[in-house]
Order: sequence, then C-alpha cells, then structure tokens
Amino acid sequence: MIKLNIVLLEPEIPQNTGNIGRTCNAMGAVLHLVEPLGFSIEDKYLKRAGLDYWKELNVKYYRDYADFLAKNPAGQKVFLSRKAANRCDRFCYEAEVYLIFGKESVGLPEELLLANKNSCVRVPMSAHTRSLNLANTVAILSYEVMRQYAFTGLKTEGEVAPWPEEASGL
Repeated sequence: MIKLNIVLLEPEIPQNTGNIGRTCNAMGAVLHLVEPLGFSIEDKYLKRAGLDYWKELNVKYYRDYADFLAKNPAGQKVFLSRKAANRCDRFCYEAEVYLIFGKESVGLPEELLLANKNSCVRVPMSAHTRSLNLANTVAILSYEVMRQYAFTGLKTEGEVAPWPEEASGL
C-alpha cells in the first residue's frame, strides 16, 4: 500500500495550501505543514480553496524542518526543485514517500537541495518558464507517484449516468 505524504515547507499563500489540501484528500495523502506559515489556518482563503474537504484532511503541523524530520524519520524524502537533474517521471518513488515542496517565493533552501542532490526531482517545462504554481506542481507529482503504483487505493472507474434527456425518454 502506498503512503503518500505532501510536505509544504513554510507555505506563503493560503489559496495554494487550500487547493493542495483538496489534492491530498483526492490522493488519500497526509499534508504536513512546516512553520512558519505565511497565513493563519483560520484564513478565509485557505478555507474557501479547501472547500469542505479541509475538515476531513489529515494534516500535521511542525514548528520547523528539524521537528518534521524528528517525527518522520522513516520513508523516502523527495525534494522538488527546478534545479534538480532528475525528471519526476523517471524517478522511482518508494511505497512510503514524502514529497517536499518549498515556499512559493523562493522554493527549497539551497543547502537542503545540495545535501539531498540524488533525491531531488523536477517537472519538465519550457526554458522560458521560471516555475509552476505550487498547487499545480503538487498535483502533477502526486499523480505521478500514484501512477507508478497503478493508482492503488483510488477509485479508477467512473459510473456513466444517463443524460437527462435519455432518462426522460426524449
């Protein structure tokens, strides 16, 4: 069974964190928020972006990155950066994985990337693009991890309902 964890290191924008919370619910992932946060968890924009999913979200809070590591010593740590050499779709994710994302304005600290060079991945994009939106990047990476595990634990079949005119005999 896959254990997907999304780690936001000092997130700054409540709407991104709210959207990421929705993605975590869709993936069955745990959201880890590492302080300082650039907003209050009571923020109306966080709640609006997270809709009614936020109250059902498995979210954990940490005072800093050292606190996060102390409480989560096991599992593969994967760091997202445009500076990484490894493509996200060519990287092998372990069954217990922590996808670690930096703050929107500057990404992950350089020293963290250098210390974990072999565990850094990137999303391919045009040479003229500096970065992708954080919430979009979390979604891309989450789905890539789950794809590698054949979407285990997720509903993969849809239910086709008749169109309204078919149901009424029109």
